[in-house]
Amino acid sequence: MKKYLFGSMLLIAISGSPSLAQSPAKVVEDFKPSSVNQPGKEFPKVNSEGRVRTQINARDAHKVQLDIGAVKYDLVKDTSGVWTGESAPQDEGFHYYQIWVDGAAVPDPGSLYFYGAGRWGSGIEIPAKDQDFYALKNVPHGELREVHYFSSSSNSVRHAFIYTPPGYDKDNSKRYPVLYLQHGMGENETGWGNQGHASLIMDNLIAEGKAVPFIIVMENSSVKFERPREPKPDANAKTDATTKKPAGPMGGFDFAGDFKKVLLNDLIPFVEANYRVVADLNHRAMAGLSMGGMQTRIITLANPDKFSQVGMFSGGSISMEDITKTPDFKKNVKLLFISYGSRELDNPRKGPWGDPKENTQAVKEAGMNTSFYVSPLTAHEWQSWRRSLYQFAQIVFKN
Repeated sequence: MKKYLFGSMLLIAISGSPSLAQSPAKVVEDFKPSSVNQPGKEFPKVNSEGRVRTQINARDAHKVQLDIGAVKYDLVKDTSGVWTGESAPQDEGFHYYQIWVDGAAVPDPGSLYFYGAGRWGSGIEIPAKDQDFYALKNVPHGELREVHYFSSSSNSVRHAFIYTPPGYDKDNSKRYPVLYLQHGMGENETGWGNQGHASLIMDNLIAEGKAVPFIIVMENSSVKFERPREPKPDANAKTDATTKKPAGPMGGFDFAGDFKKVLLNDLIPFVEANYRVVADLNHRAMAGLSMGGMQTRIITLANPDKFSQVGMFSGGSISMEDITKTPDFKKNVKLLFISYGSRELDNPRKGPWGDPKENTQAVKEAGMNTSFYVSPLTAHEWQSWRRSLYQFAQIVFKN
């Protein structure tokens, strides 16, 4: 079986017939309701091994499965028509999952819903040993503000979330650095606030004096501009095969170019006109996970006069070739932070960016201020990215 990860989405190539993994017979019976269940719901549950147990009433169904971690687990129906079953142990942290009922994928009615894999669906928290850094505590809290603004680049009213630090509204003379923080493929502007706990991470770090207070802007970087379709060539006309162009996409997704226009032409000006930020290179950062990290790479390399702090979480790296081609990137960027989950490095995905650790070390030796962080025992998943933000936030805007 081969697995291909991108953002929050997992594609699987399987040779032959798929097999459904089942959990072993011996299961530790200390299950507790998940911390992200809907109010009053007993299921889904998690045990000390990290297994997920779910239950659903589907009296007339013939087959029900729990789908988590790219594996499907058969549930068992009792005499009252209630199906119950559990998964194998999962990594610590947050995971998307869904229920299959006679071949139809549906959210678990017991869980809260999160936007990932291009849809609103179920999520589960496997309690982590280090979850204290994103726990809700009795400390001063900032605000996660929901805003709408008009983008002339996309000719639309767009939606974003903006985190302001504790005390933002009390001192109107104080201005803050700002981080533009991006999600992964299949996710949207809600990801870092919901799944990532970005505001709680910042509240706790600021309360402990470990981070400089700064504003975080979270937008949807899966921007799709409408593009006119090119006319199809006359099938009877003679056409030079070397110059013939295919019809263009309608509403196509430009991986980074469209969001770059929104970010630079609309979002940054909106933030700097409406929030008390220090509107210069040295107080502006960009970071992102997976697809958002790759977009950060493309945008900051192409615009080294806009951002001095760069973070890429499971999203490629910066090579010596990159900084040779873009000398202003090395000159202007005061911090380059690269991170991965340890399981990602154990089973690296092939890509054009080379070995991220070797690249980061080479760039460091060339004179850049770099940091390379590895999240222990996690893969391409939210616990890696929560930890990455926690580490990045402690060093950003301190140089």
